[in-house]
Order: sequence, then C-alpha cells, then structure tokens
Amino acid sequence: MATLKPSFTVSLPNSNPIRFGCFPPQCFLRVPKPPCLRQRLVFPRFRRTIGGGGGGLILCELPDFHLSATATTVSGVSTVNSVDQVQIPKGEMWSVHKFGGTCVGNSQRIRNVAEVIINDNSERKLVVVSAMSKVTDMMYDLIRKAQSRDDSYLSALEAVLEKHRLTARDLLDGDDLASFLSHLHNDISNLKAMLRAIYIAGHASESFSDFVAGHGELWSAQMLSYVVRKTGLECKWMDTRDVLIVNPTSSNQVDPDFGESEKRLDKWFSLNPSKIIIATGFIASTPQNIPTTLKRDGSDFSAAIMGALLRARQVTIWTDVDGVYSADPRKVNEAVILQTLSYQEAWEMSYFGANVLHPRTIIPVMRYNIPIVIRNIFNLSAPGTIICQPPEDDYDLKLTTPVKGFATIDNLALINVEGTGMAGVPGTASDIFGCVKDVGANVIMISQASSEHSVCFAVPEKEVNAVSEALRSRFSEALQAGRLSQIEVIPNCSILAAVGQKMASTPGVSCTLFSALAKANINVRAISQGCSEYNVTVVIKREDSVKALRAVHSRFFLSRTTLAVGIIGPGLIGATLLDQLRDQAAVLKQEFNIDLRVMGITGSKTMLLSDIGIDLSRWRELLNEKGTEANMDKFTQQVHGNHFIPNSVLVDCTADSAIASHYYDWLRKGIHVITPNKKANSGPLDQYLKLRDLQRKSYTHYFYEATVGAGLPIISTLRGLLETGDKILRIEGICSGTLSYLFNNFVGDRSFSEVVAEAKNAGFTEPDPRDDLSGTDVARKVIILARESGLKLDLSDLPIRSLVPEPLKGCTSAEEFMEKLPQYDGDLAKERLEAENSGEVLRYVGVVDAVNQKGTVELRRYKKEHPFAQLAGSDNIIAFTTTRYKDHPLIVRGPGAGAQVTAGGIFSDILRLASYLGAPS
Repeated sequence: MATLKPSFTVSLPNSNPIRFGCFPPQCFLRVPKPPCLRQRLVFPRFRRTIGGGGGGLILCELPDFHLSATATTVSGVSTVNSVDQVQIPKGEMWSVHKFGGTCVGNSQRIRNVAEVIINDNSERKLVVVSAMSKVTDMMYDLIRKAQSRDDSYLSALEAVLEKHRLTARDLLDGDDLASFLSHLHNDISNLKAMLRAIYIAGHASESFSDFVAGHGELWSAQMLSYVVRKTGLECKWMDTRDVLIVNPTSSNQVDPDFGESEKRLDKWFSLNPSKIIIATGFIASTPQNIPTTLKRDGSDFSAAIMGALLRARQVTIWTDVDGVYSADPRKVNEAVILQTLSYQEAWEMSYFGANVLHPRTIIPVMRYNIPIVIRNIFNLSAPGTIICQPPEDDYDLKLTTPVKGFATIDNLALINVEGTGMAGVPGTASDIFGCVKDVGANVIMISQASSEHSVCFAVPEKEVNAVSEALRSRFSEALQAGRLSQIEVIPNCSILAAVGQKMASTPGVSCTLFSALAKANINVRAISQGCSEYNVTVVIKREDSVKALRAVHSRFFLSRTTLAVGIIGPGLIGATLLDQLRDQAAVLKQEFNIDLRVMGITGSKTMLLSDIGIDLSRWRELLNEKGTEANMDKFTQQVHGNHFIPNSVLVDCTADSAIASHYYDWLRKGIHVITPNKKANSGPLDQYLKLRDLQRKSYTHYFYEATVGAGLPIISTLRGLLETGDKILRIEGICSGTLSYLFNNFVGDRSFSEVVAEAKNAGFTEPDPRDDLSGTDVARKVIILARESGLKLDLSDLPIRSLVPEPLKGCTSAEEFMEKLPQYDGDLAKERLEAENSGEVLRYVGVVDAVNQKGTVELRRYKKEHPFAQLAGSDNIIAFTTTRYKDHPLIVRGPGAGAQVTAGGIFSDILRLASYLGAPS
C-alpha cells in the first residue's frame, strides 16, 4: 500500500515561491496499486500585496481556490482503483480508550499506554490519543510567533522536532525508527514552509491554524502504533481527518456528521482492517475536506464520537486523576471519588466548572447508552468513575446521597434589574437578555421573583460593564419614568451548584444545603433551581466561595455526623480520652457513621492545631514537635472556624475555673461543650442559671455527666426521673472514688494516715491529698445534684466535714502534710472503733435533702448490711429516694474514679451529642 506525496507551489507577490511537499490529509491517498494520478485539491487561500510608499500591508481572504497537485510515490506513479468496501463490524466487541496528553507525555508513559492497550482483553480496540503533553500549546505558539513575524518560530519548531525525535529514539529502533523519523522530518519541513508563508502574510486562517495544531496527534498516534506493533499485535494508526466529518457552528464548536463519518469509517476500515486501531484525537475535517479541530476537549469528543460510530461496549477516558471528585480537591481536602454519575449529573457538574467531561462529549454516547469510565493511567488499581444512565428502579441509587457533587464558578457579577413597571409587561425579559446577547455576554444563571418585580442574572465579571451599559441605554426611558427603579451591579460573586439525580424531589435536601451555609455564616444573594431536578444553584460572595464549598460538601459527604473536636487539658484524663478516641475512631466511622476529628489540643502552655484532623496515633509527638504557644482565642477559632465540618465541640478536661468561664461564650457562638470540670455548675448560682438558660434557648448542647460520677450515669438518671414526672426527695451517696477507697480500706488496726499514704502512692489521690480530704470536691458534686433537682444552693450554703486536721491546713507542701498526718490518727481511729462496736462502718457521703432544700457533706455511720457498707475499692454509689422509689431507693453503683472511667464518661457524652446531631442512637 503506497502513500501518495503531492507537491505544489504557492506564489506570493514580492516573495519567492514557496513549495509545499505535503498538505492536509485529503492529499494522502492510500491505494492498492501505483499507476499515475492527477487530483484537484480544495484549500482556503490568501493573497498578500505590499503597496509602495506608505501603502502598508493589505491582506484579504477569498472563499476558496483550486490547486492542482500531482501525486507521486517514491517508487513511481499510482492511481486509485475501486475497492470493495467492507463494513466495519460494530457492537460490544469494541472498547474505546482515550489517552490525554499527560498519559503520553514521554517515552515511558507511551510504553505504559501500550501496556494498558495490550492488557485489555476486548476483541477489538480503538485508541484515541492526544498530542504529547504541552505539544498542542507549542504548535499554537508557533502560529502566534509566525503571525507576529517573530523569527524565534524557527527555534520553537526545532524544539518540537527535538522533543519527538528524542522520544522516538527511546521507543523505536531499526526500520520503525527510520520510517517514523522520515515522516517526522518531512512534516517538519512542510510546517516550516507553511509557517514561512504565515510569517510573510502576517496572518493564518483558521484552517491553516487547525492544520498546524493537529500535527501533535499525528506523531503521538504513529509512535504508539509502532510500540504496540513491536509486541507482535496487529495494529494500524488512523488519521481521523480521513474519517470524522464535522460541521463548524457559529459558537466556536462543531457538530459531528455521523452519517458521513460512518461511511468514511467503513471505507477506511476496508483499506485498513485491524483489531487494534490507534486514532488521532482533536482533529477532523469539514464536508469540504478542510482540516479542522474539535475545539475544547476535542480528544475526549473524538473518543465519544468513535464510540458511538462503533456502538462500543464502553469508552474509557484515561487521565491523571482517579476519577470524578465530589468537589474540587484543591479546595476541599475531603473530596471523594464518585463511583457513578448519570449522564445528566456529569453534564451539570461540567457546566459549573467541575473537572468532568465537556457536555458535548457526553451527547454521542448517550444516544446508544454507552458508559464512559474516567480512570487514572498512573493508578491502575483505582476503579474510576462510571458515567452512565442508571436504571430507574436502581435500589442502590435510592440509598445513596441525593447530592452527587458540588462545583463553583468564580469571578462573576450579579446584575439585578428591578422595578414595579416590569410586572405583567410582556417582552421585558426578552429585552433584557436581548441586550446581553448584543454585547456577546454569557449568562451563567437566571433568577426571577414570581412577582415579576425583579430579574437577576449572573455574568462573567469581565463582561459586566458592557452588559450594564447596554441595559442602561436600552431602559434609559423606563429608568427616568420610574418604571424601573434600578439596574444594580453586585460584583465579586461566585456561584455554588449542588448537583444530583432527582435531588429536588428528595425532602430536606435544600434545607440541609442552606442550613450548612447558615452554620458557616454565609449569605445567599440569589437562588436558582431547575425543574429538571438536577441542580440547586446559589450566588454568594466570592470570598466565601471556598468556605461555602467546604461547608456544604462536609454536610453531605463526610460521615452522617462529623464533629470538630477540641481537647482542652491533655493531662491524665485528657490524654486517656485522646487514646480512647484513637482506638475507637475507625469503628465509629465505619459502623456508626460518626466521624470525630480532633482539630486542636491545648494545654496551659502549648497547643497543637490541624486543618483536617490530628493524627491521634502521634498526638504526643506532634504536640512536642509542632506545638505553638497556647492561645485560647486562636484555639477556639481553629475548632469552630473550620467550616468544612458543620458541628464543633470543646471538651474541657481541666479543673480550671478560668476555662469554665468561657462556656457561656462558646455556647452562644454555637459551640457544644462537654466537660468533667465541676467549676461551672458548682460556681456562683447566677452564672449557673445564666448558662442553663442559654442552653435551653439555643441549639447548642452542654453535657457534664462526668462531673459527678465519672463514667456512671448519675446526671442522666436524675434527669430521666425528673423528665418522667418523678419527684426527688433525697439523694445520698458516696461520690468520691478517693474517699470511697480510704474508708473501704480503713479497717482493722490500720491507721488513717497509712491508708492515705497507700492511696497517694497508688495514684488514687490528688498530688496534694488535702484536695480530696477537704471535702470540697464532694461538696461541688452535691451542689450540682441539688441544682439539677431544682434547688438553688450555693457552695457556701453547705456544711462540710473536712478530714484535714485544722493545724495541718496551713502546711506549705503535700510532703509536710503527709509527714505530720500520723499525729492526728487518733480522732478518726476513735470514731471507727465506736462504729465497729455498734456493727457499723464509716462512710464519707454527700446528701441532697430536697424536702428541706439543703445539702450536707459529712462522715456517717451505716449498718454493715447497708449497700453503702458493701463497697469495694474506689466504687461510688448514689441512692435516689423519690416518690416513685420511696421505700427502696434507686441505686447506681460502680467505679467512680480513675482516668479510664472518667474519660469513658466524657466519651459517652461525645457520642450522646453525636446522636442528638443526627447519628444513629
């Protein structure tokens, strides 16, 4: 089979004749026998005239002209004989692949592509390839330089040659390399002549530009075909200008002529039957056989057209990402790869700027319901995203989120045309958008109030001035007469679009969307929702674009309940809680759809912050290495101001009254609070009442179960009794794990100081045991229980039996206290002996007397058969005497001290908060 090589000469006035050794693809005729042939060719023409004196350059284009080209072969003269046309087989035996420029960016990547082709077990394969990475830009740069008479176009062309020559030498050898380099040098020679003509004329027609730009695809397709053939497989390369016929439109796009393209494909296949075809992307021809391109995303479009022509099983678009993301991953770290998209969803997302296929790419395959798969050539293990038409009864579709993705368009302006004279006046909208059309602006979104009082629409910011001036000119009379009140331009806007199949028909979607924006403190300027139910579009401030995208994405795509958590106080209890969160986080996310993100950890001096969540497996190391100076305002802002997580909670694991003083402001800002810190609820009564009143009126939650019984459900049990109508008569209990341990072990001939020393060495007491023995901790718990029961008591109202001998209260250190404590063992030993002689034991208890509205903290004696006398270790016990449980008090008993159980109580509150916010309970 010979390839004819036409030659002809174009003469330009005042210039040496330029001889072309080849021209667009219709000059290349493949024939079975080589007799003589003369063919007439049709090309656009240009005429250049340089006037004398000050005449300058005159350039005009005429419609078409005819050139005569004599085609000869290297071995002699050929002619075209008739060929029996064989119709190409069509159907699911074909798979179509498209590889973008990054996929064939260098020799190794071309080898990788060849391997993918070889490993595809489809019966027949058609592969569409783009030019090597950056080559198309280089080709357009050549044209720009030649048009502007920049001599550097020659060195730029040499760079194009060198790029492909080096790649070919790395990929090919022997006859294959010689053949490719021969074609390459011939093409470069012809391009040099054509660019010289453009240089002289100072102008290139669109057809000339398209012809030059399309060479990158020709070279990459040829090289790939050689590489595949080296493996022993049958493979042909296709110049798609011989096959794809398109009709240019006025909108810088082209419409495929499927009928003519199908005929030409059959003809091409008759001459080049093969089970593997490597086809050029991006380029095509007009019905007049003039080279053209498929414009934006042309290679994807080529693949879709070829898939439709072949009725292929599927079209795979290979790129450098794992699939279609739910949002721009450069803006949203939490963006996920979507497993499936409907054609319409992909269409909508691409319109709003998402990195998906151009809408026109989808149209050809939609006709035959051919799925498109987006896959990553650099990560073959990723399954990618399938774009197809899901069945109407797809059960899985009903179970997934109705919103598939979010996209934004930035740098927009909103134009609002408003006035009472618009209502009921036919043609007003037509006049408005006629003005927009006249200035050539693109309307991105339209929103009109049902009252017809106003129409607003978004246009690119660079076009807003022209549109505004046109509108003011068109409606100047209406503005002067007052029929229109204003034509307002609102600059610095962005569009946020939520896209999903049947989204609008799912109750609560819009509510959830706008709730997420409200929580992020984002104002919506305009809203539009199409009746197709595929998108909801809002206009927001441009500076809010990323924040809004993160906020709505997190609400729909993170776990059903995602909490931004800030841990204050990474001491014994806080550290234990962090370790519990670390160990349980994966289970909570997988089984309960709860995603707990610790965004910050702060101590009194150092804090650690994160934008996406701290790695809890290394939190101690990170706090030491990357910690910064503690600042409560910055810490709070980090946890609450991270708008891609809608809910935030601060967990105060300290016993610091200064930290507790922040609770009111945190709750007022919408930050939930969880704490074992007793200072807020047992502090001044007026502050406590103010805090609880705010909690009841707001949508924020304040949980403090661990303030009384560590991990025991004391507060929740009390609330349950009250909420179900029971009345509290008395609450009595041993609610200090430390004091429980002391009196459980203060038996026999053991001294009290001995037991205290043992408890201190075991870590059951505070560093200074006086903090436990003073009874203040128990008193705070009594105050909390009393206030929960409805009593308005202050800490100063409680009589407290202190176990710290009066002379030892002034000791300067814990060591001094422990050294002198044995001197005062006698008093407590005497009380214990008296109790034992009566068959009783000593227990340190707190009492809420709801009937008499008082509370006490004291050392009491109980019979040995009493539940309080039967405790062991550091267990706590609380007895609720109520109208319902009058004769037999309701008893809650269990471990009431220790970092593990206290942290567990806090953790339980975090999960309870999650259930209130929507997690499964």
